[in-house]
Amino acid sequence: MKEKIVIRKANIKDANEIRKLVNSFASEGKMLPLSMNLVYERLRDFTVIEKKGKIIGCGALRITWKTLGEIRSVAISKNFQKKGYGKKLIEILFKEAEELGLEKIFVLTYIPEFFEKFGFEKISKSKLPHKIWLDCINCPKFPRCDEIAMMKKLKK
Repeated sequence: MKEKIVIRKANIKDANEIRKLVNSFASEGKMLPLSMNLVYERLRDFTVIEKKGKIIGCGALRITWKTLGEIRSVAISKNFQKKGYGKKLIEILFKEAEELGLEKIFVLTYIPEFFEKFGFEKISKSKLPHKIWLDCINCPKFPRCDEIAMMKKLKK
């Protein structure tokens, strides 16, 4: 029998698991780390994948400007990668973005190959001025950001 997974919006009880999951990849240089403060600030943006009561994946959608959103902090526990969970999570975040009326979504990533599968294309970071002043200015890597910016237009 196939084990049931639950994909849902995050709640307060998920905060520590989200931080642990994201920071496990951050320690390998694959993502930027999140403090507990940032997890709590962004908790309403997060969607989680739960299996047997444990968080095995997460991702966030943030509105950054008028019709522009950002997908961020996408992480799937190593034991559950390459099983379609990341794809399902991205599809749910796309659906949420469309329901919100967003027309474009961007990501900043160290793993562009993953996002290319979903139609994201590399762009110059200079096309993301609101993003830079919202978050990047406070990043320890600013102004020497080594993440790759990518954009996708959503269906209307």
